[in-house]
Amino acid sequence: RAKAEAARAAMGGSASLLPREALGEYQELTFLSKQEILLAYKRFSELLPKEERENACSARVPKSRILTLPELRANPFQHRICRVFSTSDDGDDSMSFEDFLDMLSAFSDSATPDVKSHYAFRIFDFDDDGTLDRKDLEKLVNCLTGQGEESRLSNAEMEQLIRNILEESDIDKDGTINLSEFQHVVSRSPDF
Repeated sequence: RAKAEAARAAMGGSASLLPREALGEYQELTFLSKQEILLAYKRFSELLPKEERENACSARVPKSRILTLPELRANPFQHRICRVFSTSDDGDDSMSFEDFLDMLSAFSDSATPDVKSHYAFRIFDFDDDGTLDRKDLEKLVNCLTGQGEESRLSNAEMEQLIRNILEESDIDKDGTINLSEFQHVVSRSPDF
């Protein structure tokens, strides 16, 4: 009996495991395998203070902790990613376990190109208005080129690049890129 207790303690206590019925449901709702979901649960729990780990399923992890994940630490879109996947009512971009799973699922290798491009579009839509306009494209380019003086594009270069992007992508020529235009362009770029 003592051995079982010790083993449970080493695993982080039995209460911190994911309920079996939730596991099946998450498998159906995501592109993740059982192993990936369990690993996600472990990683999510570890972002919580020790006293909250027992109830990881109902806890929220603050954005500042989410940004410590190695996958996000160096991502130029880290703040937008938190904004897009967070269901927080407070607008603090904190994440529930389900938000966290949605994020991992969308970025997993098993996610469909449509799902990936849908989330990419939302991440690049900085003002959340449902289209990528010149301002969104400028922010997108700045995120990709870095904010440093030496890597920043000149106004003329930025203008030319945005003109090229719109020429390539803006099928209805309304000066913005909507989701279907974005998905059309992405579908022609297999390495996206």
